[in-house]
Amino acid sequence: MYEALNSGCGARAARQADAMLRPPTSTPSLVDPSPADPTRAASAAADPRVLLCGYYGEHNLGDDALLEALLGQLPAGIVPVVTAFDQAEIERCFALETTQRRQLPAVLAALGSCRALVLGGGSLLQDSTSFRSLLYYAALILAARLRRKPVLLWGQGLGPLSRRRSRLLVRSLLPLVQAISWRDAASAQLASSWGLQGDVAADPVWSLPAQVWQGAGGPIVLCWRPSVLLEGRQWSPLLEAVDSLAAGCERQVIWLPFHRDQDRGLLCRLAAEGLVPERLLQRSEERQIDHPAAASDLFSGAGLVVAMRLHGLILAALAGAPCVALSYDPKVAAAAGAIDCPCQDLDQAVTAKDLRMSWEQQLDRPSLPNKIAELRASTAIHAKLLNRWLKPELL
Repeated sequence: MYEALNSGCGARAARQADAMLRPPTSTPSLVDPSPADPTRAASAAADPRVLLCGYYGEHNLGDDALLEALLGQLPAGIVPVVTAFDQAEIERCFALETTQRRQLPAVLAALGSCRALVLGGGSLLQDSTSFRSLLYYAALILAARLRRKPVLLWGQGLGPLSRRRSRLLVRSLLPLVQAISWRDAASAQLASSWGLQGDVAADPVWSLPAQVWQGAGGPIVLCWRPSVLLEGRQWSPLLEAVDSLAAGCERQVIWLPFHRDQDRGLLCRLAAEGLVPERLLQRSEERQIDHPAAASDLFSGAGLVVAMRLHGLILAALAGAPCVALSYDPKVAAAAGAIDCPCQDLDQAVTAKDLRMSWEQQLDRPSLPNKIAELRASTAIHAKLLNRWLKPELL
């Protein structure tokens, strides 16, 4: 299927697939006519099962927070089946059925027993991970449409698409999709330039419950990640600023690996390079967390959260915590701007003194509740898409 996709199958599939499904006024037959497993097919007939596809179970709290938000917005009565790498962890945390996301045949088999496909959150249609990753999602979209199942893009970002063939492929895929909600204006504008419209709202993670901040005098939490923008001594201004602030205000420093596989051990690696001041090292602790709710609890007791991770910033703001951002990507700067949070672009030079002054001004000053309430309210657009297309009586 990969080879077929790469040779332009997207356009041919668009002609082969049924005409675009219509919501409420039409109730087409969506069950795969020849499912591989009759037992699962019978279950699908009894329960409106929907396949939720995303970067779930990859030990990234941000993507698992997207899953939590998606589950919270599904219409009552829907039975979710979730693609996940670490299936045991996702099943334990969310108590639902999973299929192995890294095995395309397994995902296609799960799709056969489901009534619809939802690409849930993040930026799945991109080629920065790899072109093969883009082909994977293209294969699922085509398989769903050839089986007459609706495809929904929920809370999606679009791109980056650095290859010409990637842009051509995505342009041929988007007309096959029944409904789209974008998580940012840039994605919506790119799709619009191709003639595809979709509603725009804040990142779906903003739909998760807000908390009452209780962190006055609490620790400084670092939600940091490795970045090509930070090599060797480029880390020094950040580390010196944290060291100075923590020592001056007598605060513990907690390092939170938001992506367990990428971020874990960052403190130790920087210390091994001789970059972490000894005073900061003595105050520092790396803390392992495996569920977004646990991260929210940690943030709610923080005196300051210094976030590089997009969803670390969002969860910290939802917890009411004082926040500052370090932007390695425009999406982080955009989220910081939406909540009037100080943000330092990592590709711009800055001194430890300037960072310390900026961060100290935010210490123990909680996020603005009005800004957060506006963002949370806008995510109703994502829920509206799901309710329009996934009501059990329509599947």
